[in-house]
Amino acid sequence: MKNLQKQNGFTLIEIAIVLVIIGLLLGGVLKGQELINSARVKNLATDFRNIPVYIYGYQDKFRALPGDDQNAASHVGGTVSSSGKTGNGVIDGKWDSTTATDETQLFWQHVRLAGLAAGVTNAADYLPTNSVGGVIGITNGGVDNPDPAPPATRISGTYIICSAGILGKYAKQLDIQMDNGDPVSGSMRAYNNTTVRPSTLSAPTLVSGALDDATSYTVCMGV
Repeated sequence: MKNLQKQNGFTLIEIAIVLVIIGLLLGGVLKGQELINSARVKNLATDFRNIPVYIYGYQDKFRALPGDDQNAASHVGGTVSSSGKTGNGVIDGKWDSTTATDETQLFWQHVRLAGLAAGVTNAADYLPTNSVGGVIGITNGGVDNPDPAPPATRISGTYIICSAGILGKYAKQLDIQMDNGDPVSGSMRAYNNTTVRPSTLSAPTLVSGALDDATSYTVCMGV
């Protein structure tokens, strides 16, 4: 009879070491993803915070609103809007306008030429994009307000800043960080995206906590 070779298995200590290593690897991956998510939310929040700085910086220099500046040519070498409302103290136009001569588009050209923000100054589309690839825009809190709800209940503010393509998990964190933690009330709200670049957003009908983590929303804030 042939001698059978003795087969050695893993000891409990070896198995425990392997499990610890796997646990550390998984923990590192999850922690890394958490840091990435936090960085994205921080970048999105920075976009909202920077735009009022651009407005006030431009006003301090030229006593006019960027985009609405009727003397933009002499002030910064920029384009004057053809809206017929230039100089009325309001940034007119849809926040996500695709018309390069609208005040909401020229806002970005003016602040860039003034050295307040980085980006193109001679293009057919001036709107910047956020850290997740969605467009960012600004408009007034009046007739061009992106929220179609009645004036008594819709988002309010002298200016409305919107940022598109934001996943629900980021929108929730953003609202907690910058507002009241409720995405359908307060000065910051999340809206359903109707298109990749919506010009009319749906009414804020989502209840608190109903945002889907994997669904994209447009987040707007009144300032």
